[in-house]
Amino acid sequence: MQPHNRVKQVNRASSPNRALLGLAVLGTLALTACAAPASTTWYRAGAQASSPAQAKPTQTSSPAQGAGTGATVRSPSDGESDVPASTEITFTAHHATKITVTLTDDDNGAVVDGAMRADGSSWVPEQALKYDTKFTVKLASTDQKGRSATHTSTFTTMEEPGDVVRLDSQMGDGQEFGVGAPIVLNFSEPIPEDERAAVQRRLFVQTTPPQEGAWNWFADDEVHYRPKDYWKTGTQISLHALFGGLPLGDGKYGGNDITVNASIVQHDVRINVDDKTKQMTVTEDGKTIKTMPVSMGKETTPTSSGHMVIMTKNAQELFDSTNDGIGPDQPGYYRQVIDDALRLTWGGQYIHSAPWSVDDQGTADISHGCTNLSAENAQWLFDMVHIGDPVDIENTGAPLDWTDGWTDWDRPWDEYLEGSALPYDESGDITATGDAAVSFPMKS
Repeated sequence: MQPHNRVKQVNRASSPNRALLGLAVLGTLALTACAAPASTTWYRAGAQASSPAQAKPTQTSSPAQGAGTGATVRSPSDGESDVPASTEITFTAHHATKITVTLTDDDNGAVVDGAMRADGSSWVPEQALKYDTKFTVKLASTDQKGRSATHTSTFTTMEEPGDVVRLDSQMGDGQEFGVGAPIVLNFSEPIPEDERAAVQRRLFVQTTPPQEGAWNWFADDEVHYRPKDYWKTGTQISLHALFGGLPLGDGKYGGNDITVNASIVQHDVRINVDDKTKQMTVTEDGKTIKTMPVSMGKETTPTSSGHMVIMTKNAQELFDSTNDGIGPDQPGYYRQVIDDALRLTWGGQYIHSAPWSVDDQGTADISHGCTNLSAENAQWLFDMVHIGDPVDIENTGAPLDWTDGWTDWDRPWDEYLEGSALPYDESGDITATGDAAVSFPMKS
């Protein structure tokens, strides 16, 4: 095959720089423990909260902020200054059945787009607000008798902070992924445990068709989202991570928002590797399309068994044992450009071309932990698969380390939910906090 236009070096001793991923890197964070329910509708600026979920005004335990009919802004309070750029508009309804929120930038008169949370608890701007800017909120409401009322208030956002945390997304905008691809968000600094719920409330995932899903904090600087079951083929995914301006404690703030519109492939491709038979089986839409002999990790460097996905695809990568501390004069040294490399773990487990082990493929395990294929079979597989295609490896006797890669599918659903910073409810509502999903516009 023709050589790739660049050779990538692999550090097999530790997690590689995420910038090496074969994915566009974008930032993202927001709310929802699952995709927005069908009743949740996107509302452009000035639109009405009139869906079944949103027609129900938010009830609070606070005293009414006015008499009679209408709705009044609760926060930010009228005239408030130094307001975070991530602020949401909350209000108290007084017998109102239809509420319209309009947010205007006083500097230029521009109307800010936004959406109502499904439970009507707040109105969420589509992106972080401008810093050091005065905004006007207008609430227009109507009661059951058709009487209308208007309430107006103003607030001013804080100056731009100097200490910010950046957010990246491993799911690239406009890209296509396999049915097992998780949404993976990385932060430039650790997120304190007591701030993770607030961050997660600002992570919004919408899918067509709707599918149940949840967030899981893999580490203090990494959070993943996966559906309960593998994505349905052809799924459209829209991610709005409204992280910009979010207070994170100790004077730190979110540095950026991220929007990603991606899709899932039209065919469900999966890989199973069985060390007992030393065979790889590839299926498409549930039907076996190819079986190939493999050689896997030898006894001293076994291949991990578990549920993984393809994380990167590189036509060529440089494998170098010096990254593991094994030098040229030591047993086990290697430095070689490898063709058709499909990464499965951060620890250095791949499926790749290995013409030197063809005689052992199907009969013996001789690798350093990777799954070896012949050059012909490796190229066929490389051309067939997508990032995010599921890979199940079994009968090696070495369990997969949790978080060593995109291992989201290596835990059952109930255990996966334990990694969420918010209580989970499959309806899409975070009932214990009074928050709910927001449906932002999906783009083709």
